[in-house]
This record gives sequence, structure tokens and C-alpha cells, in this order.
Amino acid sequence: MTVIARSSRRARARRARVGTWVLLILIGIVFAAPLLFLIVGAFKPGTLVLTEASSWRAFWPSHASLNNFATAITRSQLFTLLLNTIIVTGTIVLSGLVINSLIGYALARFRFRGRRFLLLLIVALAVVPFQAIAIPTLLEMSQWGLRNTYPGLILPMIANAFYIYLFYSFFLAMPVELEEAARVDGAGPLRVFRSIAVPLAGPAFATVAILSFMSSWGELLWPSLMTDDITVRTIQLGISVIRSSPPINQGVVLASVLLAALPVMVVFIVLQRRFIESAARSGIK
Repeated sequence: MTVIARSSRRARARRARVGTWVLLILIGIVFAAPLLFLIVGAFKPGTLVLTEASSWRAFWPSHASLNNFATAITRSQLFTLLLNTIIVTGTIVLSGLVINSLIGYALARFRFRGRRFLLLLIVALAVVPFQAIAIPTLLEMSQWGLRNTYPGLILPMIANAFYIYLFYSFFLAMPVELEEAARVDGAGPLRVFRSIAVPLAGPAFATVAILSFMSSWGELLWPSLMTDDITVRTIQLGISVIRSSPPINQGVVLASVLLAALPVMVVFIVLQRRFIESAARSGIK
């Protein structure tokens, strides 16, 4: 009876593993299908993208060519859009890492009057969507003469309440012994932050860099409000113009979207280990 029971348990365990793998494969297919459609459609003529969209041929690269990419580059001045987006996104990410980490470190380590109120205010602002303050911010930037400029696109996006709170949580969980030892040796607050806190907070910096890069690179609302000039237009706004301006070619649209998505994929692949490590240590979901 014991042998039969063990054999039955092993059989149930095998069936459970098989069922789990089948479920995971189905979920993977569901999530991978749109990406595969994007990649395959970017190489197809626009007419085939539409006619084959509702069949399995949508995932088969029939009549594949690079014509859509060439058209996207010449028609939408894609290199200009990419350069604008790199400048805007890079400045937002780098400036945000410095400013948000300094604020988070100050809240975690220093004790000053109004600290609790400031922390509560940051937590409250973290749940307020940018759409709620977009119009007032637009009016303020317009009064300063910053429409159709890089500073107008960048300045409102640097400080972020959620990133400040993420840094605050990470620095708060770090042991203070090394920082205290550095202070005993005569290091000032900025030296302690730069030499002790920043190296230990590498996963948090990687997480904020990825999230900030993805958010800034994919931002559409703010550039559409702030710019109507090709010289500072970002790639997401450029794609929306291609999507709505005749002649509309779905293959060209998909090629533009694929080119715009590639930098985000590369950044995440490069920093994914740090991102997962930080998520595990800080409890981010």
C-alpha cells in the first residue's frame, strides 16, 4: 500500500507540474503575441498588415523587407526625433537620480522640523496623476516662455514623489554604522552620501533609472501639450503624427514603434538584474 501511495503521489505531482508548465506557456504566448505582431508587421507592406491581422498570417513574415524602416526614417525625420528624445530622457533620468536621491536620503537620515509633514506630502503627491496638474503646469511653463524648448519638456519631470519615496525607503533600510564611521573620520554629509550611501544603493538607482527612462521615453501627453515644433518633438509624439497624417501606412507605423521601443528593451535587459534585486530588497510590487 505504501508503494502504491507513493506512486500515486508522484503521478499527481507530475500532473501538477505539467499543468503548471502548460499554464505558464499559455500566459507567455498571450503576452508575447503583441510583441511578435509588432516585429513581424514592421517588415510587411502596410496593406498586408491590415488584411492578415485577423489570421495566423499576422505572425508570419511574408513579403518581408526594410522599406517600412526607410520610409519611417525619411518621412518622420526619425533621427531628429530620436535625438530629441535621447536629450530629454537622458537629462530627466540623470537629473532625477541626483535630486530624488538627495531628497530621499535627507528624509531618511536627517531630523528637522517639518520632516513628517514633508514626508506625508510626498506620499500624497505620489498618488496624484500628472494629468491632474498638466494644465496648470503648462500655463506656468508658457508664462516663463518655455514652450517648444528642452527645459520646458524636462523641468516638470525631474522631481518625482514616487522616486523620492523609493529612495527614502531604501536608505531607511540601510545600516548606519558605515556612515557613522565616516562621520567620525571627518566626512561631511555630502561626502558620506557620495562615498557610502550611493554605492550601497546601486539597486535603488538602477530601479529608478529604469522606471524613469521608461516613463520619460514613452511620455506622450506632456510633449503634445508643450511642443508643436519638429526641432524639439519627441519620438512618441512623432509616431502619433505619423499615425494620424495621410497617407497612413500601418507597416510604417509599426516600424516606427519598433524603433522607438528598442532603446527601452536594451536598457531593461542591461539593468534587469539590478531592478529585480532592488524589487526583492525593497518589497516593490
